[in-house]
Amino acid sequence: MASSSDSWIKEYNEAVKLADDINGMISERISMPASGPETQRHASAIRRKITILGTRLDGLQSLLSRPTGKPLTEKEMNRRKDMIANLRTKANQMASTLNMSNFANRDSLLGPDTKPDAMSRTVGLDNSGVVGLQRKIMREQDEGLEKLEETVVSTKHIALAVNEELDLHTRLIDDLDEHVDVTDSRLQRVQKNLAILNKRTRGGCSCVCMLLAVVGIVILIVMIYLLIKYL
Repeated sequence: MASSSDSWIKEYNEAVKLADDINGMISERISMPASGPETQRHASAIRRKITILGTRLDGLQSLLSRPTGKPLTEKEMNRRKDMIANLRTKANQMASTLNMSNFANRDSLLGPDTKPDAMSRTVGLDNSGVVGLQRKIMREQDEGLEKLEETVVSTKHIALAVNEELDLHTRLIDDLDEHVDVTDSRLQRVQKNLAILNKRTRGGCSCVCMLLAVVGIVILIVMIYLLIKYL
């Protein structure tokens, strides 16, 4: 039967292996497209593994705070604390690569502020309990991702509806512009016709005035002739 010390080393080695896997996935992410469903799934998997790594580090720290079996020397205790600190620093660096600014805040990853942090959740748990806690956290993250997916799909549908509405308004505006152009052309033709009619009307008035003037002169001459003849 393995000792508790060997169990801690085994857990630490698994955490190191997980960190190496995460580092490899981050390297693969560089060669992937900047966006797209596959890239998003890959980034979500990396974030999930980083969260699991943080939980395992908390579990290792908890095991050091309540050692069982043969007590560790102070030198060995400090060495293991340094091992955890170095691995946590590496995890924080990988988290910062994915802009996981809240990685250091365990409450933000494990739930609202009203929930206990990972350290308190691992107190009193053995290795199987820590694994069970990790699975629970993964389920919670899966539920959160499902809700996020529903929100994204709903937002997508709203965006498509808005886009269709904008297309309809664009077509209506184009039709309105076309009708305005046709109306403007008709108005210009009507204005030209009115101008021509106005000129013709002015010309007709001039002729009538001249004719009346001639008739008036003739009448005046006739009246003068008659006056001269009978006087």
